[in-house]
Amino acid sequence: MAFLSFLGRVLFVSVFILSAWQEYQDFGEHGGAAARSLAPKFRTVSKYFTTQTGLKVPDFEIKVAVAAAIAFKGVGGLLFIFGSTIGAFLLLTQQAILTPILYDFYNYDVDKAEFAQLFVKFTQNLALFGALLFFIGMKNSLPRRTLKKKVAAKSKTN
Repeated sequence: MAFLSFLGRVLFVSVFILSAWQEYQDFGEHGGAAARSLAPKFRTVSKYFTTQTGLKVPDFEIKVAVAAAIAFKGVGGLLFIFGSTIGAFLLLTQQAILTPILYDFYNYDVDKAEFAQLFVKFTQNLALFGALLFFIGMKNSLPRRTLKKKVAAKSKTN
């Protein structure tokens, strides 16, 4: 049973590891395709956040955000393979921050083709988010094994 659990974690995390590897290979000087697709969407979210809260989002290079996402997916994925909740939290954080920004179906009309594509990807990432929450919940609800001390046999006295 332990092997099946390990195999399941490896298969689950392969989505994150392969994505991180692909983004790393494409990273380049300016952050690659991931930075090009993230930049306009991040600006839109930043403007919305500023208008709603009055707080300004600090300026930073998008390639730093892409590098952080690659690191979260890579390190989180490797830790998750070995059953670490820290790895699950890293993947969960990455999903919580980037999913609503990257898959902004809510900015498109329902009749548009982009809406359907982004909505499908959003719901897939939502499912991954739910699976990570399930893993963390199951990991925290399992009883810890306690080491039982062997009681030394008492010698019989007359």
